[in-house]
Amino acid sequence: MASAPNPGPSATTAVLASVAALGIWRLLAVAAPHLAALALMYETETDFASRFSFALAWGILNFFWITLLRRPALSGALSLTMVVVLVLLSRLKHDVVQMTVNFIDLMMIDRDTVAFLFTIFPNLRWSVILACLVTLPLMYALWWLDPFRIRRLPALACKLACLAALVGYSLYHPDEAWRGYYDDGYLSKFFRSGVSSVSDFVQYGFMESAASTNERLNMPLVDACHPAGRRPNIIMIHDESSFDIRAAQGIKVPQGYGSHFKSWDGKQRTFLAESNGGPSWFTEYNVLAGLSSRSFGRFAYFVTRIASNRVERGLPLALRRCGYDTLSLYPAHGGFMAARSFQMTTGIERFLDSKDLGARDVEPDSFFYDKALQLMGQQPPNKPLFTFIYLGANHFPWETRFRPDLLPNWRAPGNMPSIDEYLRRQAMSAEQYKAFVAGLKKTFPGEPFLIVRYGDHQPEFAPKLLEPGLDEGALGKKLDAYDPRLYGTYYAIDAVNFEPVKSDAVMDTIDGPYLPLVIQEAAGIPLDPSFAEQKAIMLRCKGMFYGCKDGAESRRLNRLLINAGMIRGL
Repeated sequence: MASAPNPGPSATTAVLASVAALGIWRLLAVAAPHLAALALMYETETDFASRFSFALAWGILNFFWITLLRRPALSGALSLTMVVVLVLLSRLKHDVVQMTVNFIDLMMIDRDTVAFLFTIFPNLRWSVILACLVTLPLMYALWWLDPFRIRRLPALACKLACLAALVGYSLYHPDEAWRGYYDDGYLSKFFRSGVSSVSDFVQYGFMESAASTNERLNMPLVDACHPAGRRPNIIMIHDESSFDIRAAQGIKVPQGYGSHFKSWDGKQRTFLAESNGGPSWFTEYNVLAGLSSRSFGRFAYFVTRIASNRVERGLPLALRRCGYDTLSLYPAHGGFMAARSFQMTTGIERFLDSKDLGARDVEPDSFFYDKALQLMGQQPPNKPLFTFIYLGANHFPWETRFRPDLLPNWRAPGNMPSIDEYLRRQAMSAEQYKAFVAGLKKTFPGEPFLIVRYGDHQPEFAPKLLEPGLDEGALGKKLDAYDPRLYGTYYAIDAVNFEPVKSDAVMDTIDGPYLPLVIQEAAGIPLDPSFAEQKAIMLRCKGMFYGCKDGAESRRLNRLLINAGMIRGL
């Protein structure tokens, strides 16, 4: 009789034997990146939509690397590395400009941006080198430990399936633009912004413009400017984060507050900015190019970088046509948001950033006023000068006391500490501006000056003060709809040894892009054809620009400038 056949090991035993053969360390090499990504998802993503998008993005990254390498452990580690780098860069960007990284950052990488980062963070270069030295051996070890091989075709199919699902979900449920200012959702916002950005770029490129028009603008001639009377020196002052806080209820202000916002004629006028809380370069584009950042849609955040070497139209160019020299004093690194190249594109001949000026960290307004007086003293006689003074002392945060040695007699009105610090800095600005005007009168007796100041945007805390009953979502929708209450600051016109020219363009309320036109009118400078056309739009739309006819007037002017060769490549 034969002995009973040996049935062999059970299925469970076979699996356990296979696991033991592979080794716990090899299995952990495969599982660890996915477990870390899961923890990161619950730490950084806040709701179902963002977590679902995170999962799809994680799948895209993993299957992309698997398609190339076939090794899931190494692919997971590379994907996790990319996600961690994105989170760190997003937090770094949010600390600097209060917005997280999105897909357009990848589209807009340039030499100026990289140079700026390595300049303001001098240890970043060594951190990158050290990270590479640590990462490369680790990746080699994972290559050796990984026991699995996955076929490329199924991996590619899974990657395309995740990509299709993410695109469909992002188009059906687009991420609101205002969420970019939240310090969370880094991976989901990055990938969802990629869908919307590519879609917008395919539709209208970087900038909206009318499809076509039979109208044409004549190119301005250099010798066609013949102003009546003496040309004044023109000073334009960027008053950081400044607005009349009395627009909010219940705020206590010091005695005499508000006089800083009035013009030479005693009137207080409203400037409607196109940003709130942080991106000053939106207004920088408005007041130099004389155009709307809103024409750039989702790309507006990068408006100065996109416009560099492409938008050759603006206030400095118009003034140079009339014989002016042009000068800009900038309180940060010139590579920040391509400030140097953008301003020079609009006609600034001499651009001095914080390094050129010898600034140490954040300087009070008086530092830049003193530098301006010194540089104006070097100007040749009978040669008018346009000077753009960009201030930064009233920049956030207001939780810390800026230069306690200044304004020693200040008494807090009794609001929350950050509001009182904001009011203190406004008082410092007003006092130092008065000293600057006195310095102009003393240093340049008889010289005519036209001075125009504006608040570039409201401070970041303003929306909650102005609309205390709304949550962040409702405030975000009001900001997306450009509620004038949340974008109103001020503009003021002053003069020394000069009477500003009366003009119907000097309105009580103007959109930011009209300020270059107002300055030229108040200075008595003849308008070139593009600004003459814009004045007609201003009068038709009663001070509104992009908001007039749902952007049709702005798109039409953009098309005219494109046809005239002043805007290229957009």
